[in-house]
Amino acid sequence: MERLASLSCECGSCAGAVSPEWCKSVAQPDAALCGHRAARAPRVWKHGTVLDDAVSRGLAVTSRHTPLVIAHRGSSLAEPEHTLAAYLRAIDEGADALECDVRLTADSHLVCVHDRRVNRTSNGRGTVSTLELAELEGLDWGSWKALHPDDQELPDRDRNRLLTLRNLLTTITAHSDRPLGLAIETKHPNRYAGLVERELARMLAEFGLDGRPGPGKPWVRVMSFSQLAVQRMRQLCPEVPAVFLMEDSVPLRFRDGSLPKGVHTVGLDIEILRRWPKTVERQKRHGHEIFAWTVDEPQDVSLCLDLGVDAIISNHPRAVLDAVRATR
Repeated sequence: MERLASLSCECGSCAGAVSPEWCKSVAQPDAALCGHRAARAPRVWKHGTVLDDAVSRGLAVTSRHTPLVIAHRGSSLAEPEHTLAAYLRAIDEGADALECDVRLTADSHLVCVHDRRVNRTSNGRGTVSTLELAELEGLDWGSWKALHPDDQELPDRDRNRLLTLRNLLTTITAHSDRPLGLAIETKHPNRYAGLVERELARMLAEFGLDGRPGPGKPWVRVMSFSQLAVQRMRQLCPEVPAVFLMEDSVPLRFRDGSLPKGVHTVGLDIEILRRWPKTVERQKRHGHEIFAWTVDEPQDVSLCLDLGVDAIISNHPRAVLDAVRATR
């Protein structure tokens, strides 16, 4: 998923920009971020039209609809995307869930990297799938995002090092003070095809995240633009809900609000919601959940709230959380 604001991007899909007033909090010290988690009531995650996941986690279910806020590649407007620093900041800001993209290295490790090539977000060159983990770990993944060029402090290790999916899962499972979620997108096409989904399923099973969530246990959604990849994950992890992603427009065969068999959540590009807002109504008539991505502009947050989407995926989770809270 794209639309990372205010950066020069080589991935070829980025569009839009975050308005300056939404960026003011980025430069604030971490102390300014406290209080968001404690100040918000628990959010409710729906599975289709039944609140079974919420009940299984022991959460209070309220009658008022409040969307989840999911941090896109972490709090990636403030920190380098897909770094541990970005995800820890998103957790501190109070995000309900974290979103990450995964790719398979040449030696079969799942790493959190969006682009096919490493050029944009590291100081290296080459394709993720042709490099081994040790080679990728030797790169600097954070210095490209220099918000304060005159800052002479030593670089933060969490800000500059590669993040593996294993490390991210370890981080999430360690935060047991509140329910956290993880939305994992597999990137396609790739040279390893179904190997990515098989390795993802194996790792989810290793962490005990391949079944229904329990109290204090993270919940997981797997996502892809590839219908084949979604179907693979449904077969490998039938208890883990899948999200079918759509960009720019809704494929003709799904314009009636239907989705691939066994899939009950759709991830809609914000451009689809702007141009065809009735898409949400059609999906809801089928009992489907709606994720909106990537939502960074205030007017787009308002649109998502008006349409009643179930989750808002944003590079700036703190600002979206504030906007959602202001509507209560």
